[in-house]
Amino acid sequence: MFLRRLSETPGPSGFEDQVRHVLSEELRPHARRIYTDALGNLFVETGPEQGGPRVMLAAHMDEVALMIVRIDDEGTLRFRAIGGIDERVLVSKAVRVGPAGLPGVIGSKAVHLQKPEERKRPIAIEDLYIDIGAKDADQASGRVHIGDYAVFATEYEQIGQGKAKGKAFDDRVGCAVLAELAKRSFQLPTTFVFTVQEEIGLRGAGPAAYRVNPDLAFVIEGTLCFDVPDARDEDSVTVQGRGPAISLLDRATIPPQSLIRWMAEVADARGIPYQWRRSGAGGNDAGAIHLTRRGIPTGAISVPVRYIHSPAQIVDLSDYANTIALTEALLRDLENHPDRLDGLRLANRVYPAAAPGNGPSPGVPPHPGRPGPEPPQVSGEGREGNNTAAEEKGEKEP
Repeated sequence: MFLRRLSETPGPSGFEDQVRHVLSEELRPHARRIYTDALGNLFVETGPEQGGPRVMLAAHMDEVALMIVRIDDEGTLRFRAIGGIDERVLVSKAVRVGPAGLPGVIGSKAVHLQKPEERKRPIAIEDLYIDIGAKDADQASGRVHIGDYAVFATEYEQIGQGKAKGKAFDDRVGCAVLAELAKRSFQLPTTFVFTVQEEIGLRGAGPAAYRVNPDLAFVIEGTLCFDVPDARDEDSVTVQGRGPAISLLDRATIPPQSLIRWMAEVADARGIPYQWRRSGAGGNDAGAIHLTRRGIPTGAISVPVRYIHSPAQIVDLSDYANTIALTEALLRDLENHPDRLDGLRLANRVYPAAAPGNGPSPGVPPHPGRPGPEPPQVSGEGREGNNTAAEEKGEKEP
């Protein structure tokens, strides 16, 4: 299963090379064009070059991890977190260090040696280290370098009834969804973008969206799920087995209501189960994409992930399959009804100024909540209106 291969491939923020290689090799036979940018984002173009709305689908390649910052005299490795990791889950976890995957274990002072007050609080990350079995600093330095990364050594495994355990489902599950869809034929100019450095500030998505310059974007993500026994209802952002989660809002984005309604209507029409992502916590690449250029309508579809950002995460494979189904259904609907996009954006509306001394001019909405008349199409408006100066001069970038 391709999700397994993606999950087990190391790819911390800033070190996405191996994930990018796996994806490019898998998708090369199905793409019209594959390329990268200066940050390392991977672009996979499918469908015709022209005709229909230009759609961008994004999923991030990077995972939370650790970076080696010091080698002790005893040969142990000190580290810092890359992305948001709960320090309480680190002690005694197996890791693999660097591109070679050197095995190691996160260690700390034994509980027998801790003072009573120490046992009552989590061990700070500064007091943890990685043991690779080296006898001293010289031996460790021959195998590990300052700046190397360490990822959790969790193997993918199907467990229970239709569930899977693994690392980095945030967001390798989204990458797997995009990879499956990129193998299918759509009569839309579609760009599948696998972004970098989402976990440390949505850094790759903005430049990627600027380059693609889409009319519409979707972010496919792994999201919070705390649906275990005794969980309070307000903590259950999503529930596994109820389908993909459509985001209502998070700390970085409030999608257009027209876009959210359309996504739900398509799911209902196709009988695809879905749920609402019910929390404003967290964020994803939509936060950077929707602010690019003049603004891009952007929706987020997420697979619920238990124990997200931890060494071992769990997904329901039916949610994964239904995320593929919903995203494909949206593309098919847009493929069959390209004018659907007109109702999903607010661009190009003009509110005429009032005539001096005569009150509101004809056509001005009587209150801010009522849209004004749609203006006639003007050359330079629409997607072309987002062109850069270089593009207007006829210069094209790949």
